[in-house]
Amino acid sequence: MTPDLTFPEDFLWGAATASYQIEGAGDADGRSDSIWDTYAHTPGRVLHGHDGSVACDHYHRYPQDVALMRELNLSSYRFSVAWPRVMPDGRTLNPAGLDFYSRLVDKLLEADIVPWLTLYHWDLPQVLEDAGGWPERDTALRLLDYAGAVHDALGDRVRHWTTLNEPWCSAFLGYAQGRHAPGRTEPTSALRAAHHLLLGHGLVVEELRRRDPSLELGLTLNFTDTRPLDPSSPRDLDAARRIDGLANRFFVEPVTLGAYPADVLEDLGELWPDDLVHDGDLATISTPIDVLGVNYYATQTVTAGCDPERASVAAAQARRHDSPSPSVGSEHVVTVRRGVPVSDMGWEISPTGLSDLLLRLHKDYTGPAGVRLYVTENGMADDDMPDANGYVDDPARVDYLDHHLRAVHDSLQRGADVGGYFVWSLLDNFEWAWGYTKRFGIVRVDYDTQERTPKASARWYADVAGSGRIRHNGAGASAE
Repeated sequence: MTPDLTFPEDFLWGAATASYQIEGAGDADGRSDSIWDTYAHTPGRVLHGHDGSVACDHYHRYPQDVALMRELNLSSYRFSVAWPRVMPDGRTLNPAGLDFYSRLVDKLLEADIVPWLTLYHWDLPQVLEDAGGWPERDTALRLLDYAGAVHDALGDRVRHWTTLNEPWCSAFLGYAQGRHAPGRTEPTSALRAAHHLLLGHGLVVEELRRRDPSLELGLTLNFTDTRPLDPSSPRDLDAARRIDGLANRFFVEPVTLGAYPADVLEDLGELWPDDLVHDGDLATISTPIDVLGVNYYATQTVTAGCDPERASVAAAQARRHDSPSPSVGSEHVVTVRRGVPVSDMGWEISPTGLSDLLLRLHKDYTGPAGVRLYVTENGMADDDMPDANGYVDDPARVDYLDHHLRAVHDSLQRGADVGGYFVWSLLDNFEWAWGYTKRFGIVRVDYDTQERTPKASARWYADVAGSGRIRHNGAGASAE
């Protein structure tokens, strides 16, 4: 039998959500359209024409959802604020929209749950996209104004602030591949978006630090453990280096080291705009943070059909002739399947990838800087089958969470400074371009009735969160 694993007493146990995925109330109290409203309402963009106009109706049901969090022994709740609810025109404060988050924070504090606020989780006001969106430098300044307004209202009660969630997705899925809102396929615009997202992050950290040095500030990045198909092949090693560079190092290194990785800039070649980075930008982007959020779901294995010295030619050919790719400058790199277990998203399941990642981040970036790591998203989409009462027995998800939490524990034992774990997600929700066809929640949502039913994984996670340990048989007491 494997032994019980005990986590530190101050380890934070949470769950995460995002505003557009759960709130609904699309036109309530002055909220305007976001880029995801526009994208979802464009035929062919989202599976089955689904959108987030109702979602989980969290906007009206948040007291019930907070009570559910308390029932599940959560010590923290990571949520995002909807920019178009707070500033419908991208510039002017809407008190009615902001007041929702004030009520939510109060309710969380009443339940003794730490509010963990994310300022931007992909729902840019459409009016700002109409003005050019993230490829325009001005959007970073608008993020600063928005952050200041939210802090004015909530800074007395919220101590944990995340600037951005997964800027790789915002920039490269949104502006290069077009698979996410706003659905543009412009590689150089994607690079501009990426830089301006990071600039906005730095500007916000500077300002919030000036206002209150005691705040816990950071951002959340998505990391994918990328491996070469053939570790002895120069082609595949170069492919893995390229994808790791653009997906992982391109974001973490400016924030922690103050520079974009030189090899990635070389990969990008003429796609990288000479006028993009202004004097002082990288100093702002690397303003010291307290926390790096780590979103981790899967590994990927990559290969390339050409030698490294031909990579730029192959990438340009793929960019011109193949489907749009988020891998700007490395469009020729291909992801391959190895026949290992995958989630309902088709993502490879590899718990050891999480422990390896946390140790790598601690060693190379956050440890030397005194920055604490938090796993801010980790979870699994499964093909949930409810019984007649809406209950879901989801042993695959329990197994996924068990093994990934064991990986977190392993990284702690090996020296990584990890302060907490947030399961993705609290609720089944609108899964972006997949609509409502993919379920990540530990709580089932019946979208017809809005009834919430905790799954077996919720009972398991509640036991772990309540006890601070994983039991030797891999199951919590309430799931047995």
